[in-house]
Amino acid sequence: MANPENISTPAPADQTPIKPPPPLSVASGTQLDQQLAQLRRRLIREASQATDLLTRALDVLWASDLEGAKEVKKIEKQIDQEEVRIEQECFRILALQQPFGADFRLITFCLKANSDIERLADHASSIAKISKKFEAESPAWPESLKEMGQRVPVMCQELLRAVIGADAQAAQEVVKRDKIIDKLDKQTFKALAIMIEETPSLASDYMLMYRISRELERVGDLLGNIAEDIVYLVTGDIIRHSSSKKPKKNPEV
Repeated sequence: MANPENISTPAPADQTPIKPPPPLSVASGTQLDQQLAQLRRRLIREASQATDLLTRALDVLWASDLEGAKEVKKIEKQIDQEEVRIEQECFRILALQQPFGADFRLITFCLKANSDIERLADHASSIAKISKKFEAESPAWPESLKEMGQRVPVMCQELLRAVIGADAQAAQEVVKRDKIIDKLDKQTFKALAIMIEETPSLASDYMLMYRISRELERVGDLLGNIAEDIVYLVTGDIIRHSSSKKPKKNPEV
């Protein structure tokens, strides 16, 4: 009797090993690239819309345009909805594609910037809302506050160009400009304190002006945050708490 240990059953000649199919939840690299490109375009559109909204809110403020304030609120609601959709898409890609390296950095950037853009729109809406509360028809604005109202929208445009061009150096300039906004906010506080002493009857209007100054200062902070995240996206460096915020040479993203 033959030894069972020596008995083997050969496979049919035409049988080849069967490879397990890839997981259905993971798309190919080309699909991931397309999804990330679409996500990036949506974020840029949202940022552009929020930038326009801030400019519009300031126009409403300077002109005391009550109808314009209602339109600002309406657009802000649309940005709120888009912020949720972009966040959901980021989580979907993270769960299904499991990106790494530069792709992972892009998604984390989109998540953080998306939140900051929505908050920027909130501050724009707050400025438009405050504009309806002034008692004086033509308030006397402090020069430092007017300068803030001119500089912040320019910062928004510069940041938008930095996002589109993935430009770490341009983002660095936005971070520097945020420091100027901080100084102007302090100047506005001092100027309004003097104005309240000189004209106590308009103290309520002056307090509203300082609220606007604070809203613009917070917008500046948000722009600075996004600019720092652009540096991370492009270089992989986290400069938020570093003493020297000079990025390295731009690697491929």
